[in-house]
Amino acid sequence: MIDVRRFARWTTAARARERTAGGAPVTYGLIALCGAIFLISPLSGFGGASSYGSQDTLLAAQAGYFERWGVIPAELWEGSPRALLTPFTALFVHGSWLHLLGNLLFLYVFGAMAEERMGRVHFALFYVGCGYLALVCYAAVHADSGQTLVGASGAISAVLGAFLYLFPKARVTSLFPFLFFLPLRFPAWIVLVFWFGLQWAAAQAADAGPGVAYLAHVAGFAAGFLYAWGRYRGGARAFRSDQAG
Repeated sequence: MIDVRRFARWTTAARARERTAGGAPVTYGLIALCGAIFLISPLSGFGGASSYGSQDTLLAAQAGYFERWGVIPAELWEGSPRALLTPFTALFVHGSWLHLLGNLLFLYVFGAMAEERMGRVHFALFYVGCGYLALVCYAAVHADSGQTLVGASGAISAVLGAFLYLFPKARVTSLFPFLFFLPLRFPAWIVLVFWFGLQWAAAQAADAGPGVAYLAHVAGFAAGFLYAWGRYRGGARAFRSDQAG
């Protein structure tokens, strides 16, 4: 007699592998778009201060760039159309090479499988919607802050949250500083729960000043997990144990 439950899990994993083999154009497109936007920004370092005339002019250009495209919580709640658009534009702006590469690495590792599970259009809307929500949540808590918030961290955190629900048994390669950066493979749920715990702890200690917006990470992760739970609860979850990245 055929074990229907086991057969369903096997076919779900097989179809997911077939779809993943076809690529994840939204994930790779987001990576390319964020990289291209950073390269043409005054933050990339190409051309240096000489292309702006002086170091002061370069710094002014960078500050203006953040103010134009980033989220300023105190301005967001004024309700102007331009300010309401900034949680969307801020998702594609990054403050440094380290900021950019760190975010895109997480998107590369976890985004493709989530995209293939959700579907391309669905994943794109999920990414933008949860990213927007994460930045708005941060702005709501720090409503009086004049600091600019940029980066895809909130959206990518949502991808991590959805991945945790959709692929709890997938194994991912991780590097931990206290283990001398040795590449070790762990179940995704261990890595992502550990990561979320770090973000939560850091958010409790953070203030509204310059730095990492840990609260946006927490909000994005929670939004992604809850969305996946609500959308796919009762349906076929992917119990994959193969490589995620």
